[in-house]
Amino acid sequence: MTARPVEVLRKLTIRPTYGYFVNGGFTPGTGVPIRVHNPATGEVLSTITSTSNEQANAAISLADEAFREGKWSQAPSLHRSLILSKLARSLEERIPDLAEMESLQTGRTIREMRAQLGRLPEWLDYYAALLRTQSGFVAPTQGQLLNYVDRTPLGVVVQITPFNHPMLIALKKVAPALAAGNSVIVKPSEQAPLTVLEFAALAHEAGIPPSVLTVINGTGPDLGKALVSNPLVKKVDITAGTATGRAIGSLAGSNLAAYTAELGGKAPIVIFDDADVQAAINGAAFAAFVASGQTCVSATRLLVHEQIYDEFMTRFVDKVERITAGIGDPLNPQSTMGPVISQVSLERISAAVSRSTRKILVGGYRMTGVSPLDGFDLSKGSFYAPTVVEDVSIDDEIWKEELFGPVVAVAKFKDEEDGVSLANASKYGLGAGIWTENLSRAHRVAKRLDAGIVWVNTHHRNDPSSPWGGLKESGIGRENGIEAYESYSQSKSTIVNIASMADAREKEDWFNELGASRRYG
Repeated sequence: MTARPVEVLRKLTIRPTYGYFVNGGFTPGTGVPIRVHNPATGEVLSTITSTSNEQANAAISLADEAFREGKWSQAPSLHRSLILSKLARSLEERIPDLAEMESLQTGRTIREMRAQLGRLPEWLDYYAALLRTQSGFVAPTQGQLLNYVDRTPLGVVVQITPFNHPMLIALKKVAPALAAGNSVIVKPSEQAPLTVLEFAALAHEAGIPPSVLTVINGTGPDLGKALVSNPLVKKVDITAGTATGRAIGSLAGSNLAAYTAELGGKAPIVIFDDADVQAAINGAAFAAFVASGQTCVSATRLLVHEQIYDEFMTRFVDKVERITAGIGDPLNPQSTMGPVISQVSLERISAAVSRSTRKILVGGYRMTGVSPLDGFDLSKGSFYAPTVVEDVSIDDEIWKEELFGPVVAVAKFKDEEDGVSLANASKYGLGAGIWTENLSRAHRVAKRLDAGIVWVNTHHRNDPSSPWGGLKESGIGRENGIEAYESYSQSKSTIVNIASMADAREKEDWFNELGASRRYG
């Protein structure tokens, strides 16, 4: 049994109570208090005080006032760039603490959170750089006219983020929104809001003006509806399930607000017979079980060519068994996988697997008892064993529905056409993976897959410059890159008559000499 390493025994400061962050500081919410639990132990980490609908609407009004005042929205691009760069450096200094806090509130392993949060300053740096390099253009308008086009911010934008990647998903939305000059209101998941609240305080210290970044506490249905329904909100950006995305989208549409939604996923991994088997096993295991399968691009459907199926599955199951044996304290850097977010999630996942009539090759149960890795008591948390289910058909629930847990449905395919057909047999289309050493096949199949993101011989790669979003029921719009920045702004065309006023008097008097030729438009 391995003792818990000393390096993780930090003196982490988590406030006992968090209000919502508004106007440059924390303010107690007048709504229902919500306890934030550690899903690995069931212990209460902190309590957030919910923001009432009245407080939320007041916060939106403050954000709108801040936008109209112009300290951020009308600041030179260079100024906003410098502040975002300063915030990136401040965030770098806090990564160790925030990674541990992230691990505690989500249950995800500390090595996952250190790796993920270590990259977050890149999003701030990318958009800071974009502000220095992005430029408008001059449209080739006919006549003696100078038509220049630049971009202007939208106003107040609302972002609703989930529990699985609290900081990553928030930063993916906040960075381009701030860069564009908007006032941003974030409502993180009530299950894991702590790091986003701490980030808001960090942003204020770095120079983001009061009420330009606000973080609201509370549960989704009631508070989310109040935020999205406010007519001052000019854009809504949400990461959630498809049903929630549809409901929020209808509210945003009624206000003619812009809308971006990254929704559900059921990512297929297509493994061809010419793939490097061990590399594909390693990649599929990472794709399926990182974050305990709680990502929208988790490899939940594993499609293996029939010629390598038996060898692949034997070795893949062995890999999964070793992952299971390595599950322990999430704060132990040697631990392989954490719990799911809550007992409710665990019960939902377990029930779906129990309803399946297909063969469970490994897993399929709640983990209890003492971890062989480090003696951690798994019974206290919502740990579900990594699960592989074989011979799943396209009509099965675990093929069709997003379980959001460490469960993989496996099927074999006979040829390229069959593999593509199975991969596309889903209402979702966010991420997909291909494993092959045939370069022509990789490009050919990638083009045919119904997915907004396709990885070849890797998975879950992400970069601030790379567009991220889905097809079909997986959402609308894109995060990351220039596309995200432009979605948080709108083009503005200014047309200047550069003709002499003598010409203007002679040629542009529409009502003089009615028979003469005049330009219209």
